[in-house]
Amino acid sequence: MAIDPVCGMKVDERTTRYSYAFQGTSYYFCCQHCLETFKKDPAKYLKK
Repeated sequence: MAIDPVCGMKVDERTTRYSYAFQGTSYYFCCQHCLETFKKDPAKYLKK
């Protein structure tokens, strides 16, 4: 299980429809909203 970097929810990376590659790493999201939020400012969520 992956952790959504925006909300902290557990996400099954094999079944989620929401993923995004950033600087060579894939991130997985629980919903479209979290994905779009991450895309706006990835550094903000990677500092946590």
